[in-house]
Amino acid sequence: MEPNLSQDYLTVGQAAKKMGVTVRTLQYYDKAGLLPPSAVSEGGRRLYTHKDLVQLHQILALKHLGFSLDDIKNRLIPLDEPGAVAAVLAEQAAALREQIDRLTQTLGRLETLRNEALSMQTVDFQKYADILINLEMKNDYYWLIKYFDGRTLDHIRSRFDRDSGMAFMQAFSRLQEEAVRLHAQGVPPDSPQGQAFAQRYWGMITAFTGGDMEILGKLMAFGRNAGADSRWAKQQAQASAFIGPALDVYFSRLGENPLQEDEP
Repeated sequence: MEPNLSQDYLTVGQAAKKMGVTVRTLQYYDKAGLLPPSAVSEGGRRLYTHKDLVQLHQILALKHLGFSLDDIKNRLIPLDEPGAVAAVLAEQAAALREQIDRLTQTLGRLETLRNEALSMQTVDFQKYADILINLEMKNDYYWLIKYFDGRTLDHIRSRFDRDSGMAFMQAFSRLQEEAVRLHAQGVPPDSPQGQAFAQRYWGMITAFTGGDMEILGKLMAFGRNAGADSRWAKQQAQASAFIGPALDVYFSRLGENPLQEDEP
């Protein structure tokens, strides 16, 4: 027998209009197993009861709170006690806070990249990508990338992956900080401690260049060009006050100075 539409059931169009959704939305919820109709007419029309509308209201409320349809499907049945509702909402609030943190970090990286892009003389999407990667790695020296030329950046990309690149930058930062500390403590650059530092620092440089003297030359030129940046200049001035003299002694004892440019 055909259900009594006038008293017991609403057609899909009537239910959609009553709840302020589209017919397509109700059809989708049916297909997803979220809200199957309570009955189907002999003509194949979906039929809904007022109890169905209560469940639809719950679905819409959870969706508005940010739950995915899969979450909603799994949570519709057990949400029948205040404690259960509170626990679900607390879980969703934590998930939203994590999402906000991720979006805030992404926004910060994009704003930083915007500033770096404006300071660069040309459009270079490879550099943009490298800067973003280093921002994600929380590399404080991300901004130095804009000063590297293509040859040097290709060298870095070929020698370092994400993990080894980050490990190198951490080692570089530690040595810079150590140089500042040794200088502040008055450690003589020619002392055993100073020369042990010089050996480790030069080892870091050769690890970076891979013995490529052209890269070494570009690295020296880079240091001069990047000096125009106040951030780099301040950091380097403090560290170089110890690094320079320590390397001078180190190379004099070796009998060669690879940092010294050839005379004409």
